[in-house]
Amino acid sequence: MEVKAKDETVRLAKAAGLVSSMTLVSRLLGLVREQVFAALLGAGYHSDAFRIGFRIPNLLRDLFAEGALSAAFLPTYARTRKEGGEEAGFRLANGVLTFLAIVLGLLVLAAIALAWPIVATIAPGFDDAPGKAELTVRLTRVMMPFLPLVSFAAVAMGMLNAEGRFGIPALSPALFNVVTIAWALVLWSLGLSADQVVLGWALGTLAGGLAQFLIQVPSLRRLGWRFRPLWAPGDPGLRQIGSLMAPATVGLAAVQVNIFVSSIFASREPGAVSWLDYAFRLLYLPIGLFGVAVGTIATAGLARRAAEADFEGLRRTLRQSLSMLAYLTIPASVGLMVLGVPVVRLLYERGRFTAADTQQTAVALVLYSIGLLGYTGVKVLAPAFYALGTPRVPLAASALAVVTNLAVIFLGHGALGFRAIALGTALGSLLNAGCLLVVFQRRVGGLLGQGLLRGIARMALAAAVMGGLAWLAAAALERALGTAGLVAQLATGLVPVAAGAALYFALTHLLRVGEAHALGSLVFRRAGGR
Repeated sequence: MEVKAKDETVRLAKAAGLVSSMTLVSRLLGLVREQVFAALLGAGYHSDAFRIGFRIPNLLRDLFAEGALSAAFLPTYARTRKEGGEEAGFRLANGVLTFLAIVLGLLVLAAIALAWPIVATIAPGFDDAPGKAELTVRLTRVMMPFLPLVSFAAVAMGMLNAEGRFGIPALSPALFNVVTIAWALVLWSLGLSADQVVLGWALGTLAGGLAQFLIQVPSLRRLGWRFRPLWAPGDPGLRQIGSLMAPATVGLAAVQVNIFVSSIFASREPGAVSWLDYAFRLLYLPIGLFGVAVGTIATAGLARRAAEADFEGLRRTLRQSLSMLAYLTIPASVGLMVLGVPVVRLLYERGRFTAADTQQTAVALVLYSIGLLGYTGVKVLAPAFYALGTPRVPLAASALAVVTNLAVIFLGHGALGFRAIALGTALGSLLNAGCLLVVFQRRVGGLLGQGLLRGIARMALAAAVMGGLAWLAAAALERALGTAGLVAQLATGLVPVAAGAALYFALTHLLRVGEAHALGSLVFRRAGGR
């Protein structure tokens, strides 16, 4: 059993390392995209309008692409592939794609027609600024076709992951970023007005979504897949996906209600929509590197083990995944809390993004970071319940988290303003992950054993020491170099981060944390050691 656990840790580290390296490229490019966006549009009128306009297809994307669909499609495809063979799996995928093309096409047309009332409902505060609501409506209509494009990309990603191919799917978001960055540079060179730039950025977003899907098609074709339209709503696999998606969609819809309410409150405070989005985009770096990477590997493994009725293997995979997530996420959370201002200053403070925007964005980042372990933990825990065929548990946990979040917003917005939105999101995410953890332990068991909690305590101790020393280092560098200029910003923003990461790894190695040894051995072997 101990040998199997060690093998599982090393296997997870290898696979997660591959996905993390691909995701790292994408997330770094995403930060570059956000930097260009901040320089071009700042954190005010045009930035707020774009973010609300993009939020509407994004809300639906979470339901039909990266949320309910992904969680339901992958285990169903893996089971169909195992029981019926390759052709059965491809047939199911073609049926799903055809269904999405028809349903989402109609949904896009409806949203375009109803853009005015949708924007008026989700961002009522925009009426206070002349022309802001009109601009948001225009951007919403332009970006609605992003929804089916990214949904097709999610199906392609699920097929490749089920086949054990993780590199190209993990890299596909990078192409989205490359396309939008290149397009932004064209907009910059043309010397356009802010109104023209924000509309051009919306068109570039569509081009990026298309590229994210197309980059995965060659890999699927090499596997033998060919798209053939197939309308088969009665297909058992499609019905199974629908049955899994139904409660998951309700749960995610509750989350979207949360975002919906948050947008209403944030729209009343000029710049708040952008401050919150810039902060959460920064949080997406560790979420993508750790949560998505480990979650992607774990989801495929959980689906296979559930299909094989290997419950001990399922417990082991989930336990090792959570331990790896905690090892990577805890120091990231502490680091973002203590280094929020220098990091935001380095990444965003230029062009139309001011020092005041830096302070407000950093406050939101600190509050969001409280829930980082919850954000990433759900990406592993929820798929375990989908793999077991019990999707109502994530639904209930998600609903409880949303209620908590909304309660914090309603009770705290008067005193905290936009800060209540970030705090409520973080606390809701922690509650979501905590509920899933408790229910799994009670129903399946075997999750909190094997030294999991002891290892997490050691990680937390090492991260606390790291955070204190990183804060002292940043303060000393600011006193010595100031905060003006690229050199000072690089020193105060990067040196404490690099030193803190090295210190955390050393401390966890000394404390005999298993993940430190596994990752260290992997890096050493990759470097040519023995």
